[in-house]
Amino acid sequence: MSVLSDLEARSGSTCELCTATNNLEVYEVLPVSISGVDVSILACETCRTQIDDPEQMDANHWRCLNDSMWSEYDSVKVVAWRMLSRLKSEGWPKDLLDMMYLEPEALEWAKATGEGVAEADKIIHRDVNGVILENGDSVVLIKDLKIKGSSQVAKQGTAVRRISLDRENAEYIEGKVGPTLTVIITKYVKKI
Repeated sequence: MSVLSDLEARSGSTCELCTATNNLEVYEVLPVSISGVDVSILACETCRTQIDDPEQMDANHWRCLNDSMWSEYDSVKVVAWRMLSRLKSEGWPKDLLDMMYLEPEALEWAKATGEGVAEADKIIHRDVNGVILENGDSVVLIKDLKIKGSSQVAKQGTAVRRISLDRENAEYIEGKVGPTLTVIITKYVKKI
């Protein structure tokens, strides 16, 4: 079965966040190192748009999280936590966040995008040109790099897709070069 059909079976063909039934698509919850049902949710166009673009936020739409935050699936709970964190200033999401419980691994996943952290405290990753990098971006190497712990050399011009950011150091990102997951220094990459 495909990821879409697995998610449709899991959710009863409704958005796992707001229970809408139209314009449903698979939404991968960043950061993602492998695709699949466990790191995805079935989400409607309204939810996907507002998750990806904070400027489009309609706080009242997210009152649906009162129910979906109790999902048995970590991917749904992670998105619920992130959206509630984003909306904390509204008042009511703070109460829901106080009630919500995530296992330590799920909480770390939820915090991986920097949601819930004050703007001044966020670590910002920038490429060689100063362009801000986000989880899931693709970059290209601007110089040959030796891959630590192997004899492999990643050549200049190699594309690294679906990077993940180091939450503690603005100079480090992770990505797969060939079959090897490796840490790359941001000053040696350019966003594609």
